[in-house]
Amino acid sequence: MSPPSPAGPSGKHPTRRRMRRFAVLLAVLLSVAGGCATDAYPPLRILVPSNAGGGYDVTARIAAELLDSEGIVDHPEVFNVAGGGGAVGLTRMVQESGNSDLLMLMGLGVVAASITGNSPARVTRVVPIARLITEPEVVLVRAASPYRTLDELVADWRLRGAGLRIGGGSIPGGTDNLMLLQLARAAGIPATDVGYVPHEGGGQLLPALLDGSIDAAVSGPREVLEQVRSGQLRVLATSGTQRLSSVDAPTLREAGYDVAFTNWRGVVAPPGIPQATRQRFVALFTNLHSSPGWQQQLAENGWQDAFLTGTEFGDFLTDQDAAVRRELQELGLA
Repeated sequence: MSPPSPAGPSGKHPTRRRMRRFAVLLAVLLSVAGGCATDAYPPLRILVPSNAGGGYDVTARIAAELLDSEGIVDHPEVFNVAGGGGAVGLTRMVQESGNSDLLMLMGLGVVAASITGNSPARVTRVVPIARLITEPEVVLVRAASPYRTLDELVADWRLRGAGLRIGGGSIPGGTDNLMLLQLARAAGIPATDVGYVPHEGGGQLLPALLDGSIDAAVSGPREVLEQVRSGQLRVLATSGTQRLSSVDAPTLREAGYDVAFTNWRGVVAPPGIPQATRQRFVALFTNLHSSPGWQQQLAENGWQDAFLTGTEFGDFLTDQDAAVRRELQELGLA
């Protein structure tokens, strides 16, 4: 019986790492069409357009860790550029035109922020690489809250109006605010009675909810899952079309409110990068998507697989930009 082959520092078999790297390198070489790729693995940095602890940050760091441990990219760096609900990070990406070592993790909130902030940097100006996931929102309260059901929260909301403080991890007009406004409309509550309290990401929202600074919150489930499981927070409803296996709560429709709302997250690159670089990035995330580690993360975090690359993702971004702009204008937020 021959001895086992040594594993690398990450615990992954070196042959597996080499095979994944070869797959990415082959994709690059095929895309160059006679050119020459001098370095298939330059340093890779992933910009997160929010503070640490939010949904973008968590998703980016999980993706970066798996890119490394699955042998796809060595030690990608994740860094935060917060501000403007993601508009500052988007502006940075547009300004980094031609930078072939940079990506940004983004989602619906960045689309909304670029519109409400009248930013000259539009999501249609960056290079689409891959949409990764979709996930619903959750409506939640701290464990000591008197609200046991969504109906109880809504009944008090109707009485108190904007005096009921409901927080979110996005700026006014951002993802959490949009979901809350849709819930208010379904509940017959005027938009002027929505006392939305914005925060720069889930990392700021969570302490505010736990210390009672706000009465309730809207958030992505992954950002609060640990506190829900420990009993510190209680989820009153989720916004998807189906219940989450990780959360014991009805959907908004099951609770009697005709709302179905999902957020999404994906990866984009700066404008002006070579076509070969774009194809290399798509190959990297195609490999990530097919890895066992990523599939496990989808299940553990309640994320729904929404993988889409290249031109199709670009068409999706264009549609999102137009649709969100229309909705924000209808709500008087753009």
